[in-house]
Amino acid sequence: MSALPRVSAVDALVLVLRGRILDGELEPGQRLVERELVERYDVARHTLRAALRALAAEGLVVIEPNRGARVASLDPAALHDLFTLRLALEREAAALALEANDGHLPRAVHEAAERLDAVAARRRASWADVAEAHNDVHRALVHAGGAPRIARAYDALEAEMRLFVTQLRPAWTRARLGPDHLRLLAEIERDGPDVLREHMAEAERALAR
Repeated sequence: MSALPRVSAVDALVLVLRGRILDGELEPGQRLVERELVERYDVARHTLRAALRALAAEGLVVIEPNRGARVASLDPAALHDLFTLRLALEREAAALALEANDGHLPRAVHEAAERLDAVAARRRASWADVAEAHNDVHRALVHAGGAPRIARAYDALEAEMRLFVTQLRPAWTRARLGPDHLRLLAEIERDGPDVLREHMAEAERALAR
């Protein structure tokens, strides 16, 4: 039986299950069997169901009538749509950021990439930590554009971004993430925001293998 942190049982269960999903321990599409989870965490069924509803609201779990819950996943069509929307938002935000900063990205964007490089290089860092650091880079890039509506539209993709990075884990080693994003920012400043197209296309190809 696994011990839970000292917060409410529902919040604690959400925290633990979210971490297992984002670490890839609970894989996309995997069924979340109530009996197994109730026994493992020594919680009541209503506590578990409340936690699963909270995770479903985040987009990390899908609850189907008469079939129970499973870890959410992005199929190829959903991934393509996500990358298409991400490219539109990130490319425009990057263009605005470059225009406002004499062809450079703000220091906060570079610092986010440096944090990703450091987190990914730590052997004990969880994949959830790496995924969050990765998302911080792209979030910082979008917010650097100074366009609140673009930023809000991008922030609405948070759950899908988490799932995308979770599914990316087998195809893209953590050792690559830091250097790839440091290089990406340098290329954006040198060649312009269109380089984001190939960056995202490469990730989509990796997931399709």
